[in-house]
Amino acid sequence: MKPPKRIIMLGDCQSFYASVEKAEYPHYKDRPLVVAGDPERRSGIVLAACPIAKSRGITTAERLGEAVAKCPDLVVIRPRMQTYINVSMLITDIYKSYTDLVEPYSIDEQFLDVTKSMHLFADSPEELACIIQNHVMVATGVYTRFGIAETKVLAKTACDNYAKKNPSGVYTLNKEMLPETLWKKPVSDMFMVGSRMHRHFMAMGLYTIGSVAQTPLAKLKQMMRRKFGKNSDIQAELYWRIANGIDDSPVQPGTHQVPPKSVGHMMTLSRDYYKLDEIKVVLLELTELVCQRSRALGFMGHVVSAGCMGANFDRPTGFSRQMKMPDPTNVTKQVYDGVMTLFRRHWDGQPVRKIGVSLSGLVKDEEYQITLFDDRPKYQALEKATDDIKRRFGDSAILRAASLTTAGQARRRAEMIGGHYK
Repeated sequence: MKPPKRIIMLGDCQSFYASVEKAEYPHYKDRPLVVAGDPERRSGIVLAACPIAKSRGITTAERLGEAVAKCPDLVVIRPRMQTYINVSMLITDIYKSYTDLVEPYSIDEQFLDVTKSMHLFADSPEELACIIQNHVMVATGVYTRFGIAETKVLAKTACDNYAKKNPSGVYTLNKEMLPETLWKKPVSDMFMVGSRMHRHFMAMGLYTIGSVAQTPLAKLKQMMRRKFGKNSDIQAELYWRIANGIDDSPVQPGTHQVPPKSVGHMMTLSRDYYKLDEIKVVLLELTELVCQRSRALGFMGHVVSAGCMGANFDRPTGFSRQMKMPDPTNVTKQVYDGVMTLFRRHWDGQPVRKIGVSLSGLVKDEEYQITLFDDRPKYQALEKATDDIKRRFGDSAILRAASLTTAGQARRRAEMIGGHYK
């Protein structure tokens, strides 16, 4: 007896950041709105544009100044990343009330496997999608679209190519429908085909998604070997499987919660740093952040890495080096000593604009070899206390004195998530 076909959904939030802002500020409902950099300085790029703004020709990732020139009455709102994360997590919880198989794909997209739970809520996948759609709208004010298929790649394809253009926001794409639907679309519409790969497919005479799908896999590998070299077989099979809607991967909660290979942080500075005394402040802040994250994850590191870059991309300067420490640690002082050893040894004295620190060779912090004069327990107890204060009251609740100087970045960084304000 054949197992039943899977019912996979890809839920996508329309213009997510902009939708969250419009839900919170209803008086902007009928106005063109974007979430972008600094509205006062008209700097940065457009992160999200509402449908009204898009109808005025505004696109995601264009410069804010260009967007305002196209639409002088544009409402520009500075991003609030923590708010968007909170709403995304609320939407995840809503999805989990319909199935325990929910896999985040991005902050505004999530896969749901409703194969075994659909009968509890609806008679068809389309009906269930509409129920969830309404639930999310009532709870958050965000409009969601759903692509439905038997595989994740087809669900994503159904959402991007059809559900987003469908008045209901819901579309089911079965494999039997591919010859009359997806295969007729230009290859540029295929999932994971960017502008560069599009040009390569055109040069190979593969103009539609169907032409990729219907090319025998052995021949496609041969064509791509001629184009990219002998190591392109995996890439060829990936595109062939996508074009044919083949995807065996399950919807897996916790997919992104794998043990890290390293813990690091790199930041671009607001200006060139010339003096070692200034650079040391940022290195200490980054080291503290890396060690704080390592402690939160329950790891210590054997290997410390440090690196920097200048602002001149035509004449690049900088370095990236690593060294093994005598014992694994996540104590800021011990890691910082290694960072400074690397920096003093390899920095050429040129201006620094980007700087980074990381720990690798990770081991669990539950067990480690004690040495005769080991002061890790004392420092770890102190730093866990400061970690607890920051967790409860925010990263800026307790700062080193050096971070209050003009070189310090910790206070500004505490107000941001992923380079954007919370």
